[in-house]
Amino acid sequence: MIDESFQWRKEYAVHDLTESSLPKWVFEVGALYLHGYDKEGHKIFWFRVKLHTKDTKTQHEKKKLVAFWLERYARREHGKPLTVVFDMAETGLSNMDLDFVRYIIGCFKVYYPNYLSKIVIFELPWIMNAAFKLVKSWLGPDAVGFLKTVNKNDIQEYISAEYLPSHMGGTDTFKYRYPPLVDDDFQTPLCENGPITSEDETESKEEIDVDNKENPESNEEQGSSSKKITLTDQIPKPEEADKVDSKAKNAKKALTTFKGLLLHISPAEELHFGSKETGEKKCLIVLTNVAKNTVAFKVRTTAPDKYRVKPSNSSCEPGTSLDIVVSLHGGCTASLQDRFLVMAAEMDQCSGTGTQELAQFWKEVPRNKVMEHRLRCHVIESSKPSTLSINENAFNVPAKTSEDLHFQLTQVLRSNKRLQEQIDRCVWLQHLTMALVLLLVANACFYMFCTQGR
Repeated sequence: MIDESFQWRKEYAVHDLTESSLPKWVFEVGALYLHGYDKEGHKIFWFRVKLHTKDTKTQHEKKKLVAFWLERYARREHGKPLTVVFDMAETGLSNMDLDFVRYIIGCFKVYYPNYLSKIVIFELPWIMNAAFKLVKSWLGPDAVGFLKTVNKNDIQEYISAEYLPSHMGGTDTFKYRYPPLVDDDFQTPLCENGPITSEDETESKEEIDVDNKENPESNEEQGSSSKKITLTDQIPKPEEADKVDSKAKNAKKALTTFKGLLLHISPAEELHFGSKETGEKKCLIVLTNVAKNTVAFKVRTTAPDKYRVKPSNSSCEPGTSLDIVVSLHGGCTASLQDRFLVMAAEMDQCSGTGTQELAQFWKEVPRNKVMEHRLRCHVIESSKPSTLSINENAFNVPAKTSEDLHFQLTQVLRSNKRLQEQIDRCVWLQHLTMALVLLLVANACFYMFCTQGR
């Protein structure tokens, strides 16, 4: 299997596959792309069969497109499974390409093992039932657990309506277009006091409206004497500073660290939020600048209306750490489908770090100079009985201890799995080396025997 995988990666030049190395038309067709998440938080790999036509002349390029998407995803998500959706609505025999379907399944089975969560087949035509049986045989004895044949009535058992197109009964308004390359729809999140209208603003309109309502008399006075500003007006009150500090302290502390070239980011993979029962609504992202110069950063999310991020666009001095508080807005709850993107780029020594300077910097910085790191959300379900009310600090035990242990155990199991795979590869290489040594010894003995016989 390892030899086959190496040969496949060499044949399709997987390591060197980029957007520019593939013909433009394979992206424009829109038959294959990554978009959205299922209810388990797994990314969805869409194959819109009606847009695919069987053609031996272009088959190799289409297979390279599959390799491009899978390799791109594997490098970003590092082992997170995928859900494959075969959208067979409005398809006919001219669209059915068993060789191509077998190739996609083979990629998951041989080249990207453990990356397949499930295969959802939407509206399988009755005339293709025989082909469906072949697909089962390609997957092996576990096909029953992987394959899900669904229609418009039951597909929402696996994928929520927000990530389903209208012809599947969903509400997703996403329409595939190229260019640009389809990616996660990361947007600017809410700031601490409400939505920001642009990256250049540091205060929201909501904050101004609240101040106007609370202090109508002071507003009139400010209108008549707006020029009278003292230094004490710009200094935050101790009570407000205490509130900000308490918000950061109450946020979830990180246990793991992603070590990038510019920033170390904690946590490394997941932000832990609680369900409605647990009530955990805040997380802490800690950024540590390991570069020589100041690093500018931005935080984006796929659910900008649900989260407040403070700060969401700022800079970090060399050798210092900065806390970013991520909190749920209002009565919103976290979802496994939610994602966060931390973008960072190193600034020149002469560059300013003001709001306008940062906005101009992000407009001019080259794409290849930007470090990106993705974080997913993890929802911690309540393990307490609904009829009991227990004080978490009654025995001076830190809150969320069981969740922390569960998270650490999960990390240990993942590390153990990776080590086991490395051990298996080492054992295989040892066996191969022993076989080669034995072969060389046998050849040497045979040569000596022949020379003595002469």
